[in-house]
Amino acid sequence: MSHIKKCILSILLCITLLTLALPYQTVSALTSDSITFLILSQYKAVADIGDKINLFAVTSNGKLPTWKSSDSKIASVNTYGEVTAKKAGSTTITAKIKNAEASCMITVNKTKITLNKTSGSIERGESLKLTAATSNNSEVTWKSSKKSIATIDENGTITGIKPGESIITAKADGSIATCILIVKSPTIKLSKTSVKLYRGETVKISADVSSKVNPVWKTNKKSVAIVDETGTITAIKNGTAVIKATVDGVTKICNVTVKKPDISLSSTELSLEKGTSKTITATVSSSNTPVWSTSNSNIVSVNSNGKITALKKGTAYVYASEDGTKVRCTIHVTE
Repeated sequence: MSHIKKCILSILLCITLLTLALPYQTVSALTSDSITFLILSQYKAVADIGDKINLFAVTSNGKLPTWKSSDSKIASVNTYGEVTAKKAGSTTITAKIKNAEASCMITVNKTKITLNKTSGSIERGESLKLTAATSNNSEVTWKSSKKSIATIDENGTITGIKPGESIITAKADGSIATCILIVKSPTIKLSKTSVKLYRGETVKISADVSSKVNPVWKTNKKSVAIVDETGTITAIKNGTAVIKATVDGVTKICNVTVKKPDISLSSTELSLEKGTSKTITATVSSSNTPVWSTSNSNIVSVNSNGKITALKKGTAYVYASEDGTKVRCTIHVTE
């Protein structure tokens, strides 16, 4: 009878242990002398990447079990049952002794990344700060898809390099979040869109650029007008030219007209005796000094100040010229 009682008690104990351990505990075959069992502290667990979970095991023989992960890339386990979550997914942690084993299903959550902005726009030279929050407080790394358009440092600060679009990526534990970043083309406004000058005159025009980048200045006709890096235009000769201010592919123009001057002479006709001289004056609207010349240097001569000398009987013309304008005085030389 004592043997039968012992067997009944063993069966009841086995049923109790099976109930406690379901669904993952496995118990060895029952004998009349002993029962082999292994009970875990938990059979399901959820963790974030980087978390640690301590599993505890109670064994019938009092010995420590061996531990094994079905996928140690997702979660690993050491000899003491400490589980380390490594990447998103599911794996089974199994504790085993002779003739018995039990398992715990570990689910590792995918890391979620939340950005303060999912899109943004700046201009060249401007900055924008991105921040990222992760579900497990892990650090993120930043990357720009087009560094020629926008760069981003380790702190999430974006800097615009040139107009275009770049995808900014925040990455943590294999998860990513993105922000579409547009570097806008600048707007340019010139202080003058047309100017009129005489040869030798200068004028400075300024450019108001939204990105605060200095424009590149250029003329289409250096023979008519030139421009320096500050926007100062200098008239070279009569004609028209186009001055361009360009920033990042955006161009505004200023039309330049170099005017012909008006010239009036103090005399338009003179009679001189051979061997005598007379000076005439030229009033030039550009204030430039005219160039004097004669149609017949055998009859009259003229110097750079407009002094005319009669050389031989006859008629000749004396001209005053300046940048495309030419006027004359008729000279009659008598004996």
